[in-house]
Amino acid sequence: MSTLNYPEVGATRQDLLPAGYNHLHHRALIGRGRASFEAAGRAVTTWRLHRESGVRVRSDAERADPGVAVECGIGVGPLRVTAPCEVVWAAYEDDRIGFAYGTTGRHPECGEESFVVELADDGAVWFTVTAFSRASRWYTRLAGPCMPVIQHWYARRLGRTLRRIAG
Repeated sequence: MSTLNYPEVGATRQDLLPAGYNHLHHRALIGRGRASFEAAGRAVTTWRLHRESGVRVRSDAERADPGVAVECGIGVGPLRVTAPCEVVWAAYEDDRIGFAYGTTGRHPECGEESFVVELADDGAVWFTVTAFSRASRWYTRLAGPCMPVIQHWYARRLGRTLRRIAG
């Protein structure tokens, strides 16, 4: 049974993100060619990208598919913040691989984030992070304008990490 805590499930598949949230759109060139695309897609959908970016990941499946539960954690000991999510869509296409997860009731925010790798006609491999989110806990509300800055920083970190993995 899904415990997602926002109504706009699947909205990261569209160009128009829902109002009332902070929006994030980060796109990075990570390589060229089919081998780079496949390596990047595999890293994204098997949680390797998140893990190599410094996030502790627990999941009930080896790859991202709709309905899969995943919990991301940062920090150490009592300062660890966990973020439980559920995969809401996944794409395993010839030129597009990725997924989106949505936040569940215990997540510090509410919203959705997608991680997509695309192979362009010219052979360029692009990685895009798209998200909409807003605070759902006292500490994320207290962080206020810092949260979008942190999210943008993390999206750039993911791009750099994926460039290294796919290279």
